[in-house]
Formats: sequence, C-alpha cells, structure tokens
Amino acid sequence: MKEDGYRPGSEEDFDRLYRASHGRLLGTLIGVLGDRAAAEDCVQEAFVRAYRNWSRWKPNAPAEAWLHRIALNVAISYRRRQRLREVGELVRRLGRPGDGPDPFDAGDAGELARALRRLPPKQAAAIVLRHYHGYTNREIGTALGIPERTVASRLAAAKERLRRELAHLADGYSAEPRRS
Repeated sequence: MKEDGYRPGSEEDFDRLYRASHGRLLGTLIGVLGDRAAAEDCVQEAFVRAYRNWSRWKPNAPAEAWLHRIALNVAISYRRRQRLREVGELVRRLGRPGDGPDPFDAGDAGELARALRRLPPKQAAAIVLRHYHGYTNREIGTALGIPERTVASRLAAAKERLRRELAHLADGYSAEPRRS
C-alpha cells in the first residue's frame, strides 16, 4: 500500500479515489478538450475503465496519476475522433460559396481555449497539467507515462506554438510593434 492508502481492488478505496480526484480530472480534461460536456463524458469513461482495471492497479505510482493517464488517453482518442468529424464537416461544406467569417473565430474571448484545442493533444495535456494543476515535470511524466525530458520538450513546444498563435492578440492591444 502506498502513502495515499489505496488498495487495488478495494471498492471503498475506489469510491474514495473517485471523490478525491473527480474534480481535478474534470478540470484537466476541460483544459485539454475545451468543452465541458465532452470532458464530463471522457471523465466518466475514464472512471469506467479504471474501475474495470482497479484490481490490477499497481501501487508503485500514485492512483491519481494512473487515473490521469487513463483520462488523458480517453481524451486523446476523443479528440482524434472529433478531428475526423471536423474533417468530414469541412469536406461537406467545401462547395458552399462565400459564407462570412466563422462567428466562433470572432473576437478574442476564448482565444486561449481555442488555441489549446489546436495544440496536439499530448502538448495540451502537458500544458494543462502544469499550468492548471501546477504539477512538476516528474508528476506530469508519471501521469502521462513519459520521461521528464519528454515533458520538458512538450511544454516548450506547446508554449512556443501558443505564443505564435496568440501573438496577434498582443499586436492588437498595442500600437507599438512587438519586440522579440
């Protein structure tokens, strides 16, 4: 048994883990997916998968890190399916002439959330775990099942991409040219 006190296969411990971690998992997936309803569905699916495998969980890492890994995998799969649907929608709309600009792109409200959704899912997950939850590279690596160096490179790549995508906002707020 680890310091978090969870025992694999214990119904009581799984209930306790659910109550302790549901909000954080939901917050993570809202940040990754940018859609509360989709995040709620993915969190529910993650807990179903975790429950099915609870007796096989190995307490050599924190139970919540194990749950984060499951939830992020569910979210990544969801985003892949969503992108396929979006491509299908784009193909369906290609023939329509001259629709105006997409109202979703108007203004800067929610611009960061939209930029996060455009990140590759693995980069978005690293950003959310760092900046929403304040996890260290080691904790993120444990949650995602990757080395700390990979976490660092994903964070750097994600920050650079967000910086480029959001640069037009900074330009729009300042009359002076941006300095790099």
